[in-house]
Amino acid sequence: MDQPIITIEQLDFAYEREEGGEQIPALCGIELSIREGSFVAIIGQNGSGKSTLAKCLNALLLPGGGAVYVKGMDTADDASVWDIRKTVGMVFQNPDNQLVSSIVEDDVAFGPENLGVEPEEIRRRVDEALNSVDMYDHRKKGPHLLSGGQKQRIAIAGVLAMESECIVLDEPTAMLDPSGRKEVMEIIHRLHNRGKTIILITHFMEEAAQADRVVIMEKGRVVFDGTPKEVFTSASELETQHLDMPFAVQMAARLRKRGLDIPHDVITDQGLVEQLCALK
Repeated sequence: MDQPIITIEQLDFAYEREEGGEQIPALCGIELSIREGSFVAIIGQNGSGKSTLAKCLNALLLPGGGAVYVKGMDTADDASVWDIRKTVGMVFQNPDNQLVSSIVEDDVAFGPENLGVEPEEIRRRVDEALNSVDMYDHRKKGPHLLSGGQKQRIAIAGVLAMESECIVLDEPTAMLDPSGRKEVMEIIHRLHNRGKTIILITHFMEEAAQADRVVIMEKGRVVFDGTPKEVFTSASELETQHLDMPFAVQMAARLRKRGLDIPHDVITDQGLVEQLCALK
């Protein structure tokens, strides 16, 4: 569990302008190591390079400079691309962009079928993946009949059916209502507890506070890398990056002003509830 599953060395990436001319830098000298089984949240303002970095992790985008290694495999090596994409699965913001079939179980089977997996093994993987995200009972339905949260769970099941060891989720709850966000976060925690490596890109600070590690990006660079407590107890750091404090941190600060003995390291809703109950 202490071995890195992803190693990023001096990663640079720039987009080409449609009309030609100078490139648009998106990533500049990124250095990161992601440990197997960890839960890393990546936050930052729009345009900070979060989604570009996500696409570099499974060779959807190739480095313009530096390198990305997945379990020792270079993402720039064409011969390793399929193994890399089996290891690192992607879940995007809009689940409709990932759903390709008119039947839920066929959609989950799509990835393994394209890898040439035997039918019996596909059946096993699909059933296991759907059970993992609590969607087995919906396996015969059309994705268009599902809620946004359910569709995102199907997208996650599709990655699980590929037997991905690492799951990169790029703003997976951005288009969901609070109930859908809760559903997806519960699934993410369940998968992490089973040993999956989770990389969550989010603009919800409450979600980032639930990770083991938080990386803050600004203008294509990593500007902070630490534990959630280190990040969210540093108001000046978040203000500098124009990021909000999690609700629990804001509420704890207000309660302290009213004289309640709330520790400064409370950063999650659950932690705040436990502290308030302990005051009785």
